[in-house]
Amino acid sequence: MGTRRDPVQARTDGSLDLHDVVEWEQQTLLDAVAVFVYQALLVATRAFVVVLALFILLAEIALGTLGGLTDPWIGVMTVLSAVPALGLAAYVWHADVTTQEPLSLLVGTFLLGVLVAGFAGILNTAVPAVFMGWGVDIGLIGLFFLVVGPVEEGVKLLAVRLYPFRDNRFNAVIDGAVYGAVAGLGFATIENALYITQSVAATSANPLAVGGGTSIVRALAGPGHVIYSAIAGYYLGLAKFNPDDAGPIVIKGLLIAAVIHGGYNTLAQFVPEALAAVTGLSWFGGFVVFVLVFDGVFGLILVWKIRAYRRAYRLVHDRPIPRSEPTEFDP
Repeated sequence: MGTRRDPVQARTDGSLDLHDVVEWEQQTLLDAVAVFVYQALLVATRAFVVVLALFILLAEIALGTLGGLTDPWIGVMTVLSAVPALGLAAYVWHADVTTQEPLSLLVGTFLLGVLVAGFAGILNTAVPAVFMGWGVDIGLIGLFFLVVGPVEEGVKLLAVRLYPFRDNRFNAVIDGAVYGAVAGLGFATIENALYITQSVAATSANPLAVGGGTSIVRALAGPGHVIYSAIAGYYLGLAKFNPDDAGPIVIKGLLIAAVIHGGYNTLAQFVPEALAAVTGLSWFGGFVVFVLVFDGVFGLILVWKIRAYRRAYRLVHDRPIPRSEPTEFDP
């Protein structure tokens, strides 16, 4: 869809001054004030979101939800549980055939992925009661597809939108996948910390053994966050370079990521147990098989999208830059 134009704009030859009639650009002092106020509101809104997210994280630490992070062993287990997700995010970063993304943007996106997880935690805690009236199974499915998937993928996309998306160094569609993956890594890291802390706090048994078991399970779950948000981030990158259709493009990416995420959460409730019953594996063995197959399928879809971009990039860069045909007036 092309940019819509007013009938006057469509017929003007540029000889008329149409400022404040059908066209606009900053010219007067009032125009400058309007631009300044708009930019200030944008900055204030982004700052408010970041400060609120930081407040929620600090509150979780102070109130004990994430208080275990002060324990060095929990910190070590959290870091180790994030290694598979880190490896996957590193692959997406390395697969970027354009310029390598600056460390400042990568670190900032990771930290924002950590911070915005608090928004998802609040919503995921406050809303479930609405779905429990549907029955346990139907309620969980509704919760996963209508709340958990959209909310968690939405806040991870928010992390990308708040910082790297607006930077001029976000200069290719595939950059969206890179920053989406990094936001997913940040989200997975703090979520792993939450699960490990809660499991240790809830047991009177050997906390290291319990926390270690949880960290292994979370190490398997973490890469999914990177896959889902890298796919959604790719569409955010596509939206940046197709501004006329940006809204539908972003929604498409978010819907894909949310449905995959909801599907993972739903299937994880019964597939590992079913596999264990059929194959004789333990529940954990069934869970490992399920995760490898599920993440393998959607990980391959992500790889396919990245490779499609790489092929297109190399095709256009292997061709000479087209030149217009000279006219009889050219020297």
